[in-house]
Amino acid sequence: MKTLKELFYSNDHEWVKLEGNKAYVGISDFAQHALGDIVFVELPDIDAEFTSGDAFGVVESVKAASDMNIPLSGKVLEINEDIVDNPELVNEDSYENWMILIEIANKEELNDLMNEEQYKEYCSKEK
Repeated sequence: MKTLKELFYSNDHEWVKLEGNKAYVGISDFAQHALGDIVFVELPDIDAEFTSGDAFGVVESVKAASDMNIPLSGKVLEINEDIVDNPELVNEDSYENWMILIEIANKEELNDLMNEEQYKEYCSKEK
């Protein structure tokens, strides 16, 4: 399982990469392995607003469909059109192929996320 030190992780296996008051959000390597071959990604509209924990999209694989839950409250600034057109990119590199870019509404919510070490420990209990 690949993880990146600079990211934050949620219990639902989404990752967050901070850039000032903005954050890229995607699914973790653990999640894409668990899902298997991803065949479809549905993302929200730009300017959609979400509260932490809300479903913001769907990822479907040959095994299952799964909601993606936003780890931080915020407004969608951009979606990754590349993965809508080529969902298999998420399997190739789930950290390079982010889902959405949001403007963060409440940075305090970062305290509810895990760092790399905490996430590795969390995943080791889920296997």
